[in-house]
Amino acid sequence: MKKLLQIIAIFMVFITTACSHQPKEEEVNLENFSKEESAPKDKITKDVFTNDFGDQLEVAVNETQNTVIVRLNGKTYELKKSHELPEYTASDADYQYSDIRGEVTFLRKGYNMVLFHHKKNKISSGTKMASY
Repeated sequence: MKKLLQIIAIFMVFITTACSHQPKEEEVNLENFSKEESAPKDKITKDVFTNDFGDQLEVAVNETQNTVIVRLNGKTYELKKSHELPEYTASDADYQYSDIRGEVTFLRKGYNMVLFHHKKNKISSGTKMASY
């Protein structure tokens, strides 16, 4: 009878410890969830350009981190914004992306080879000047 009472007491101790540890894990998960929501989000602009040959260039501009991710022909290039060059230009050691006055160009620096070129269509305004 004494052994049966000891076994039941030990069993009850295991049950109480197992039940008391479970809510602590849930509290930790809730704390992590609230921290993830309060993280600042980056301002990202995505565009897809198509040139005359039908090639598509996907561009994701992260204005918060000043980076550009370019995808062309299944390859991905990550470039940093250059403040020295005009308008929006980003480059790394081998490649350069520029968006100057509506002309999007992606080139390989060392060979001066243009990999992609696209000219954006200008939006025509509703008013025109009269010519005499």
